[in-house]
Amino acid sequence: MSAEPRITFYSRVGCHLCDDARAVVARVCADLGESFVEVDVDSDPDLEDRFGEEVPVTFVDGRQHDFWRVDEGRLRAALGA
Repeated sequence: MSAEPRITFYSRVGCHLCDDARAVVARVCADLGESFVEVDVDSDPDLEDRFGEEVPVTFVDGRQHDFWRVDEGRLRAALGA
């Protein structure tokens, strides 16, 4: 498993799109030996302002990768698989 998570997953409680996207992110990470960190946008007013209408939002290596849905193939490609 990589030392630093390459993926940051912004979500919120009660978000069905977040649940679906989290499952994709977790599966890809498990397959590739990667890890991810999940951040609740509602825990920080700045994050809520920035991402509140787009959750879930996925960043890879510090850059926004997806929002609303995670495309498994694109995520694998971004991680070099």
